[in-house]
Amino acid sequence: MTTSLSGVHIVVDDPDAALVFYRDTLGLTVRSEVANGGFRWITLVTDSQPEVEIVLEQPHAGRSEENGDAVAALLAKGELQMVQFRSDDLDATFEKVSAAFGAEVVQEPTEQFWGVRDFAVRDPAGNMVRIAQA
Repeated sequence: MTTSLSGVHIVVDDPDAALVFYRDTLGLTVRSEVANGGFRWITLVTDSQPEVEIVLEQPHAGRSEENGDAVAALLAKGELQMVQFRSDDLDATFEKVSAAFGAEVVQEPTEQFWGVRDFAVRDPAGNMVRIAQA
């Protein structure tokens, strides 16, 4: 029996700003975009792992008003789970990301005590994104 990761959801408050960050800045490819009930789900993939989908979703999409409000409040505080990526050229990726509109650098490229070299930014919605050297 084999189990593998098929997707990760990232909550964003502005799908257009998130799309610019994840597609144009990080270089992900849009696989699909679905609208329903006034909300959008945008699915992206990386060239190196096209089987793993990254889904951008809005706080109230598919949730009750109360739960959507709770998720939106956590997003506004930057308290949702981070997402991690790898790059084959960390320094070039950092230069591109740090120059991107809406991205807030949290930590420049650093050798971490757990054995990786990475950096941290917040995407336009405030989600923590860590990118490590592959």
